[in-house]
Amino acid sequence: MQLFQGEALSLGRRLLFCLLLAFGLAATLSWVTPDTNAIQPSSNSLGGHVTDQNGVSFPNITITLSGSESRTQQTDSNGNFLFDNLATGGNYQVTPTKTGYFFTPSSFSVTNLNGSFTSTFSGTPTAPPTPTPTATPTPTPTPTATPTPSPNSFQFTTSTTAATETPNVTTKVELNVTRVGDTSGPASVNYATSDGTAIERSDYLTAIGTLRFASSETLKTITIFIVNDSYGESDENFNVALSSPVGGTLGAPSVVTVTIHSDESVDGPNPVKDASFDTDFFVREHYVDFFNREADSSGLAFWKDQISSCTTQACREIRRINVSAAFFLSIEFQQTGYLVERLYKASYGDAIGTSNFGPTHQLSVPVIRFREFLSDTQQIGRGVIIGEPGADQTLENNKQTLISEFAQRPRFLTAYPISMTPAQFVDTLNTNAGSPLSPAERSQLVSDLTSGGKTRAQVLRAVAEDPDLFAAENNRAFVLAQYFGYLRRNPNDTPDSDYTGYDFWLGKLNQFNGNFVDAEMVKSFLVSGEYIQRFGP
Repeated sequence: MQLFQGEALSLGRRLLFCLLLAFGLAATLSWVTPDTNAIQPSSNSLGGHVTDQNGVSFPNITITLSGSESRTQQTDSNGNFLFDNLATGGNYQVTPTKTGYFFTPSSFSVTNLNGSFTSTFSGTPTAPPTPTPTATPTPTPTPTATPTPSPNSFQFTTSTTAATETPNVTTKVELNVTRVGDTSGPASVNYATSDGTAIERSDYLTAIGTLRFASSETLKTITIFIVNDSYGESDENFNVALSSPVGGTLGAPSVVTVTIHSDESVDGPNPVKDASFDTDFFVREHYVDFFNREADSSGLAFWKDQISSCTTQACREIRRINVSAAFFLSIEFQQTGYLVERLYKASYGDAIGTSNFGPTHQLSVPVIRFREFLSDTQQIGRGVIIGEPGADQTLENNKQTLISEFAQRPRFLTAYPISMTPAQFVDTLNTNAGSPLSPAERSQLVSDLTSGGKTRAQVLRAVAEDPDLFAAENNRAFVLAQYFGYLRRNPNDTPDSDYTGYDFWLGKLNQFNGNFVDAEMVKSFLVSGEYIQRFGP
């Protein structure tokens, strides 16, 4: 790495940093008898999952509990329900209902309840009644066979497209994905970019995630940003592919080849070097690198002015550093990318890395990896521009959707099986997060989960958003964001082979109590050869 060097910066220049911070920086039902050798939940419960006829999770289904106790609830966004804290020995019946649907089975009864059970229901649209024809003297016509619904499939609207690098514009490609056939139920499909002759980081930015179609929804758009580097290049290309459909199949085309036309025939001046520094390019690139979105006009103008208004090189240098750091410190990144990092921390704790900074040793490092960070951060930040009308509600909706889905992933369910008691669930999250919960906070979450006042996903969110975890994880996440944002890679990816660089910069940031200016951390990433060479010679 070329990130260990930097010039000392005067203490007086920290005044701008303070100003920046003030700115805002299916078909069957299964009942599973609890394993008598396993640890049993503290209360009896009946829970389960509802899918549609395609096996896709079915939200907003009314689930009625009757018998010894009566309750009603709706399935959540993942089709799950849970009646907890039921009386031992009670007799119960669980029944799903939704207008226009019948369910298999229609209900299930359990007597003398003693333990926790899970169930699965499959919902199918009710066929409209066929009218009985009135008898006539003429022969009865041969009935026309009912057509079989066409399969539900996902495909791009084109197999090739192109983009041309353009100065002072955030160049992007927007690809439409359509769904055809029987679109009456929810469905989803994954997408991801991959290199061809074009290289992620310097030619385009990775786009990866899941498109989720609601019932009757037929169109989604994938946005991919093009990097307007200053290399003189011939045409280059990369691919975008659909995969892992749920509730449907892949149609054709399922892969798009995107061709990038360069705006230079020979190498031009590098837009992030001192002598040829381009403020417009610098700020625009920070929006796509850290926020995964195009710059809004007011934000672009504000941050450009912070640098352009300087009349000396020394002023411009400190402003670049503070403008760059402001993207990590902003509300938008703290509530998207940093929240995603804390979700992984609370769920899975730390990974173990090796460092050669000093004697070779092992150290705890963030468990989250670059591509999973990108996927979840792009999902949670989709459509969010802090300060714009409706941004807070969009962000809240995105958080609820992501965290609910996160808590249903196989990796999470392996780490937190349904057989865990509420206390075990909360305690494991708290331990992985570094024990940020006070005894009172811990007890309240256990109580909320036991009573059904909070779902598992909501408890996970509560731990991830705990202020003590937010403060304790800040420096680690700040260093990680330098690798993810500037270098677009994991700290131990090539050209590094381990966590020596990460260890060095975390030590520097801790040494200066989080003051990135005195630690010279942001400056060193910005002047590193690896960052500069993303954009030109």
